[in-house]
Amino acid sequence: MNALIDKLTRRDVLTPEEQAVLHDLLESPRTVPASADVVTEHSRPNHSTLVLSGLVGRYNTLRDGGRQITQIGVTGDFVDLHSLLMKQMDHGVVALTDVVVAHAPHAKLRAITESWPHLTRLLWLDTIIDAAIHRQWLTAMGRRSGVGHLAHLLAELYLRLETVGLARNHAFDLPLSQPVLGDALGLSAVHVNRLVSDIRRAGLVSWTGSRIEILDWPGLVREAEFDPTYLRLHREPV
Repeated sequence: MNALIDKLTRRDVLTPEEQAVLHDLLESPRTVPASADVVTEHSRPNHSTLVLSGLVGRYNTLRDGGRQITQIGVTGDFVDLHSLLMKQMDHGVVALTDVVVAHAPHAKLRAITESWPHLTRLLWLDTIIDAAIHRQWLTAMGRRSGVGHLAHLLAELYLRLETVGLARNHAFDLPLSQPVLGDALGLSAVHVNRLVSDIRRAGLVSWTGSRIEILDWPGLVREAEFDPTYLRLHREPV
């Protein structure tokens, strides 16, 4: 919950009373192992799920078993806050690493919308930013070069992880296999391997195992045509 509060207070001031409401929102944490569903496609959850640690991926699958990851969720992210209103999920959420999550019952979320309008707007903004991330991923998938697409993903994840205290000094951990990155980039694992080599050779990053150090942030931003406006990391009243 502290990670969620850190993220929300990056965008606006949360009163102590609003923070207390958020702390009272969650049920007991549970661990979900890597590759298991956090939320199943077409399910009708009666709660929304907050990531307390680890990485998750929103995904859709095709009849042939092909999977497209449409967003990576990090610590402090509600992965299905929209299920409060959508009711039935049109996608699934999978644990990309071992993750710890906690449920926020929809009944408590509805109570927040009825009694805490400012907090409601902040949580609404969180779902709007989800949609903005999807637009950026769609643009990257359709129009950016392979290296530009990967560079954009790394720049985005660095800032999102930095916001919740999991990245600093342009370095962070990304414990994802190349096949998983391929599902996120819409590419084969072989193609991802080439892109990782290309982005290293360009001097943009050092990438050893799961540890990524961004060596040339301005260069990464140029390669990605990265504009962080969509992440709304500045404080502005809502």
